[in-house]
Amino acid sequence: MPRLDRTLKRALLSFSVVAAIALSQDWAISQPRATTSSVLLTQTATVPTVEAVASVGITVSDMDSLLEFYTEILPFRKISDVEVWGSEYEHLQGIFGVRMRVVQLQLGDEVIELVDYLTPEGRPIPIDSRSNDHWFQHIAIVVSDMDEAYQYLRQHNVQHVSTAPQRLPDYIPAAAGIEAFYFRDPEGHNLEIIDYPEGRGDPRWQDSNNGLFLGIDHTAIAVSSTPTSLTFYRDLLGLTLAGESENYGTEQEHLNQVFGARLQISGLRAPVGMGIEFLEYLTPPDGRPSPNDARANDLIGWQTTLVVEDVEAVARRVRSGGYEFVSSGVIQLSNDQLGFRRGFLVRDPDGHLVRIVEATN
Repeated sequence: MPRLDRTLKRALLSFSVVAAIALSQDWAISQPRATTSSVLLTQTATVPTVEAVASVGITVSDMDSLLEFYTEILPFRKISDVEVWGSEYEHLQGIFGVRMRVVQLQLGDEVIELVDYLTPEGRPIPIDSRSNDHWFQHIAIVVSDMDEAYQYLRQHNVQHVSTAPQRLPDYIPAAAGIEAFYFRDPEGHNLEIIDYPEGRGDPRWQDSNNGLFLGIDHTAIAVSSTPTSLTFYRDLLGLTLAGESENYGTEQEHLNQVFGARLQISGLRAPVGMGIEFLEYLTPPDGRPSPNDARANDLIGWQTTLVVEDVEAVARRVRSGGYEFVSSGVIQLSNDQLGFRRGFLVRDPDGHLVRIVEATN
């Protein structure tokens, strides 16, 4: 499996460009409003702890079927395929008797993982899941032509979430002209395709010579409280708040398939890798919390991997903040089949799984 340090080295070659984009561009959201509390909180995290958002993991139940979807319908490329088991992985995942098949897929510069728990199997995604439930997570796949991408997905009978592709209106300054469409993979995991007009987003998304499906801009997670989530991701882990927007209107409702949807959207970035986007539903307020008994092998259990320099130091900070560890502690692995040797799983304030790992040398 490709090592995380090689990913970092390759991505850091363009660090200065990426950092400038993250801080200066309206990639989907405007610059945040300055408030006394945000200024005070930001001052506590002057040195970023997270070096990269390395990957996003999706828990699946039928690996072969999902691989066919992601590599033959969507153009992801398989870059590794391993099986792991043993006590170290039981302690890492917080599950006794675990045996996992983990496949890494790449699209553009970004990587996702499909994780199939061969034992023990987890629970399926609730059939009545909605975009405002707090376990919601997706990846935003950038396309060069929304109409062409939508017609291509229609030809392959993907399951709609959105009514149709939506163009966000001009009265939302940070998002005006962006087109997006939500759909699901065969097991019900939420995905998005997004098309940035000229002048929006990372300039590399304007290069149509790279094909129809270009890469992954961000992963989005539903949150119950933006300030609470900022305390975890920004103030504790050191991600940068790149901007904010409040989105509403019929286009947003039909994009998310939630009547009356009005969202506070906040985008965060590390120096390297895809962004993390918060989706706080100001209305309607009926999104359900993550189940208290959720486990890493349940199909709602996405995991976002963050790379840090000193995983022990970060673990102490996370533990002092009172956050729920899934792992029994910082786990030392005997090999780097998963791309790292030391790391741990923790839940964010809404129960989303975050895997924090130390880059290998």
